[in-house]
Amino acid sequence: MTTTAITNIASLVTNDPSLGDNSPLGLILDAAVVIEGDRVVWTGESSKAPATDNAVDASGRAVIPGFVDSHSHLLFAGDRTQEFNARMSGRRYTAGGIRTTVAATRAATDDELSANVVRYLTEALRQGTTTFETKSGYGLTVEDEARALRIAARHTDEVTYLGAHVVSPDYADDPAGYVDLVTGPMLDACAPYARWVDVFCEKGAFDGDQARAILTAGMAKGLHPRVHANQLSYGPGVQLAVELDAASADHCTHLTDADVDALAQGDTVATLLPGAEFSTRADWPDARRILDAGATVALSTDCNPGSSFTSSMPFCVALAVRDMGMTPDEALWSATAGGAAALRRTDIGRIAPGARADLVLLDAPSHVHLAYRPGVPLVQAVWQRGERTL
Repeated sequence: MTTTAITNIASLVTNDPSLGDNSPLGLILDAAVVIEGDRVVWTGESSKAPATDNAVDASGRAVIPGFVDSHSHLLFAGDRTQEFNARMSGRRYTAGGIRTTVAATRAATDDELSANVVRYLTEALRQGTTTFETKSGYGLTVEDEARALRIAARHTDEVTYLGAHVVSPDYADDPAGYVDLVTGPMLDACAPYARWVDVFCEKGAFDGDQARAILTAGMAKGLHPRVHANQLSYGPGVQLAVELDAASADHCTHLTDADVDALAQGDTVATLLPGAEFSTRADWPDARRILDAGATVALSTDCNPGSSFTSSMPFCVALAVRDMGMTPDEALWSATAGGAAALRRTDIGRIAPGARADLVLLDAPSHVHLAYRPGVPLVQAVWQRGERTL
């Protein structure tokens, strides 16, 4: 296989302390990386780089792992601009919210939904995201949820069944019947296309008992659990996630001391989604509190048409540093290695021999510029599975 060396890297983030400065980022200065096929095969000082078939001169720029976006909702159609405009203008908005997107998604063709997914995945890739998780949840019928996951599986290997996003408007008067559908025929139709099962455990969506039933049914079908937990209010979602060894509890905005302790003592990652707080003017998650307790934190975009319509991981890194108490190092780690942990992956989120060759060349000498220069398009080149895509 062809080998490529990226040399003259001012600052290389490996996320492997043994390879660099013994920090969590495993920083190597004046560094090089060698790619063979779709894998990283060597990292070290640029002067010691082995001979390769091809060479790329980083010209004193930084290289970081590709971002790992472990929470997004890209299977949708329609637009909710009016809702966002009203919210930001302080006006009451009484249209359907998620249900508006459900109606538009049901009416869309497979080709339209697929084109939408490709559009946003391409948009995210240009901003350095090389691994994507995405969910269903805007169909809420057996047929529409299954086709959403079928389409998603063509474009990413991290696919989540979220039939339990909200109670379908078709079952507005029979939420128990909808839970039966989600854990029965809908699950049967969706499980072959998904790796994960998720539930929105929240007032107005699904309570703790319903969430437990949905997650355990998915687990019985071989799906791994993750939970929308404690976004809008205090509730049972985080502790349920830890109890069921869910890979992640996502949002984690409203946490009791017991919730934080549970996260610190378990293997469930706290995935924080600052785009949602930005777009709704809600309280920010307290990342500092979670990190200081010893829990693992991931950052993700929550890209969706209603509450966080951004595909930019650099933007989320900047928000986490500015408003959630994270250092630039912590935010970058959480957006890369943290996202990998939230997907229980060890082959991504790092630049080390054996890892998948997902790398981002920044037009800056350090990863700190992601927070230092918010909103500036710093991604100059992207390698995904060893192929340069940008």
